[in-house]
Amino acid sequence: MENEEKHEERREEYAFVLDFLLTGKSFSNRAEPVAQIIGDSWFTLLEAEPKPSVTMAPGEKVYIGRAERDKIAMIKTRIEFSDLTQNAKNELPLIVTQIIKTNESRFIELFNNAGPLNIRQHSLELLPGIGKKHLTAMLKAREEKKFESFADITSRVALLQDPVKLIADRIIMELQGNQRFYMFVKPYVKKEQRY
Repeated sequence: MENEEKHEERREEYAFVLDFLLTGKSFSNRAEPVAQIIGDSWFTLLEAEPKPSVTMAPGEKVYIGRAERDKIAMIKTRIEFSDLTQNAKNELPLIVTQIIKTNESRFIELFNNAGPLNIRQHSLELLPGIGKKHLTAMLKAREEKKFESFADITSRVALLQDPVKLIADRIIMELQGNQRFYMFVKPYVKKEQRY
């Protein structure tokens, strides 16, 4: 029962369109529309079948939850980064950045509450550009007062890059796979084909 509840929590309710292929993929046998989308909670990459005569534009937010959907007929499959079209890969950084900025408090909570991974590494060090000096400054600053916004982090931690970019870069690294630790993305595990 507990596993079912955990699994239920990880379902995406909304997604953003990365690419919309009106006639499907070029190598597909069937010329049917397909949308490549990314979930706004767990950054799950999915392929979806749109409802008949529906078109979508990159960056458009669509409902993919269990209730009645207005644009998506069904989720076809979960895909990995390498399955994305070039257009989808180009849109990905923009859309991931948009999701982060829209959910600022969720990501600020990470900066305020993240802990060590082990005795040698802190989870904040997984963000590209955060080394021991930035980590020490960040931990000291959050001990004095919790961070309230991305601007607050930037103003209180000297020489730190844009926190939104740090998070976006990490999310894209996790989407590409082969990471030891995952902070934002549920790792894609390809099911083995049996013969």
